[in-house]
Amino acid sequence: MAQRIGQRTLRFDRPPGLLGYAAVVGKKESHGPLHGTFDVVGPDSHFGQKSWELAESQMQKTALQTALQKAGYTLADLQMILAGDLLNQCIGSAFASVQSNVPYLGLYGACSTMAEGLVTGACMVDGGCADLLAAAASSHFCSAERQYRFPLAYGGQRPPTAQWTATAAGAVILGQTKSPLHITHAVIGQMVDMGVKDANNMGAAMAPAAYHTLSMLLDDLHAHPADFDCIVTGDLADVGASLLVRLFEQDGVDITPVYSDCGSMLYGDDQDTHAGGSGCGCSAAVLCGKLLRDMQDGTIHRLIFAGTGALMSPTSIQQGQSIAGICHAVVIERRD
Repeated sequence: MAQRIGQRTLRFDRPPGLLGYAAVVGKKESHGPLHGTFDVVGPDSHFGQKSWELAESQMQKTALQTALQKAGYTLADLQMILAGDLLNQCIGSAFASVQSNVPYLGLYGACSTMAEGLVTGACMVDGGCADLLAAAASSHFCSAERQYRFPLAYGGQRPPTAQWTATAAGAVILGQTKSPLHITHAVIGQMVDMGVKDANNMGAAMAPAAYHTLSMLLDDLHAHPADFDCIVTGDLADVGASLLVRLFEQDGVDITPVYSDCGSMLYGDDQDTHAGGSGCGCSAAVLCGKLLRDMQDGTIHRLIFAGTGALMSPTSIQQGQSIAGICHAVVIERRD
């Protein structure tokens, strides 16, 4: 059973293994700096479907099926699916799993959803509630724009602080079967509201939550950033990542030697994404593509994956409410 150490950190007595993982992306994402690290690249933004929302469901379904295949399992072997997206009532994930005949828990943590799924899934596996489950997340640029902002044909100007919702999905298979990669620790984050109201500056809204969770984790583990090969947030992008670095600098801590952000990693400077990437699928695809591949081949041995989310809705923004940020984190270790 998981044990609480320090203030908030959970330590797993039976660390769940990452048995399989897969990343699915659109063409724009495949042309970025992480080209070649994804399992499936869609031929277009529709993924063979008649709407963007169905395309997102297809991406998530493909990621789940690919992760299962790589792990040597089928849908029938799963005891649970934990999944989420940005759409109202998590319809992207619901329609991806509706015909799976597998118990389903829909999650919503905005861009932190993949980390939320891993935290929840690790607790389920370590606690004996499931022997094998899947955690998945997805987002789609066009479906998100339709819901959160304005029709694409409107052609509105995007400020430099704005982020680009990734057309991407990722899935991880967790279980107690022997694996070199394990989730050893986790932190369930709390909402942090610093009064930011600009929906085009989500990095500023989420950075304080990332600082709160990562500081808590490092304190509870009596650790320093240098004790990890990589600390990755997702998705603060360029603006939020620089704010996080400055917050740690105020404590006399330099995280830059080991720190990266998925929103900054996914796209290149020439791809016109402004501050960088966002969306549930952004950190999910970077984790299930580049990061876990590097862990599998031994390039990375100890990783903090900290998913950050801006908890807002079109309604809350229209009513002038501030944007609360949240950050959930897991420690993933390679144990040869």
